[in-house]
Amino acid sequence: MRILAIDTALGACSACLFETGGNEPLARETIPMERGHAEALLPLIDRVTSQVDGGFGTLGRVAVTVGPGSYTGLRVGIAAARAIGLAAGIPVVGVATLSAFLAPLMAGERRGLFTAAIDARHGQIYVQAIGAGGRAIIPPSLMGYREVIRLLGSGPLLVAGTAAEALAVEARAQGVEVAVCDQAPGPDIAWVARLGAIADPAQALPKPLYLREPDAKPQDGARIARR
Repeated sequence: MRILAIDTALGACSACLFETGGNEPLARETIPMERGHAEALLPLIDRVTSQVDGGFGTLGRVAVTVGPGSYTGLRVGIAAARAIGLAAGIPVVGVATLSAFLAPLMAGERRGLFTAAIDARHGQIYVQAIGAGGRAIIPPSLMGYREVIRLLGSGPLLVAGTAAEALAVEARAQGVEVAVCDQAPGPDIAWVARLGAIADPAQALPKPLYLREPDAKPQDGARIARR
């Protein structure tokens, strides 16, 4: 099965074409960016698909990161994935951003508490941690750095994500052993594809996973009373 993977959740715009059973994507492109995903994504997808014979006509599935991440970025990626899935008549699955950071850690040979940490600003991070045997230490959550270290205990920690170094600083300050494995602006798009390949389309829906309410909320005083 050939999969188109899309990621616009964080500080990069990425896409790849991946064939199940293979080790590396057939084609891929990643552009680091904080803004402008909406303008960059469709031309990027067109460049990636044009590198492979058959292009869109050979796709069997679309995988897209669903968060946590930027509200605008998530909407851009999910809308594009749904549109491609509808046009091609193929399933679209959602891949959690934290899971995409965790997957390469868990597939490696190093052992410890596998931890994904994404900057949520305001002194908080989106975090997920998994221990030996796949045991959930911290489910996908929004919390402060000190609370995370308290829950993780003495480590050792293997950390990936945009807030990996910041979490490592806090961990070391509290005497916890930690290794930063990846602090890229977004997850490896090949791992988004791999996770998308094994996802159940009935369960892994392409719906945003925010973990936090929007900062901007309507003011009560500005609402128009209903009649």
